[in-house]
Amino acid sequence: MRHLTVNRLASAGLLTAVAVVGSLFSFPAFGSNCAPVQHMVNIICAVLLGPWYGVGVAFSASLLRNLLGLGTLMAFPGSMFGALLCGLAYALCRKVSAACLAEVFGTAVLGGLAAYPVAILLMGQDAGEVAFYAFIIPFLISTAAGAVIAGAVLGALEGTGVLRKVQMQYGRAA
Repeated sequence: MRHLTVNRLASAGLLTAVAVVGSLFSFPAFGSNCAPVQHMVNIICAVLLGPWYGVGVAFSASLLRNLLGLGTLMAFPGSMFGALLCGLAYALCRKVSAACLAEVFGTAVLGGLAAYPVAILLMGQDAGEVAFYAFIIPFLISTAAGAVIAGAVLGALEGTGVLRKVQMQYGRAA
């Protein structure tokens, strides 16, 4: 059991590093910095390790990105909601497509709406200048790109049977 926990933590650390380094590959869209690699990592982590590891990796990557000056406070709601929802969706359905769709919904809609109070209260933006739904479109662009990448990677792994083998190593196979 301890060996399994160490493997999961090591994999979570590796996925966190991929998300942080991947944030260097971002692009601006509608006033937000879109980092699709974070969303790809959210989905892969949720499928391999589960929803709670997914949220932990999303939080850790967001924190590191902020400490290193590679992100903004928008990274927290922009990644954690999607990570949780895609992990829960995969746990319930065992379908990569469900995880991808839940990541997009969780990040774009829930994360986009949760970003509004973060922008107003913590980043000092004027409430009159930012609509409560202003972050939904940029978050949607970022998470959709990440979901497509993750869907392609996980689909290929699923088709070859590698995904199931890796999940069995982590105690996540159905």
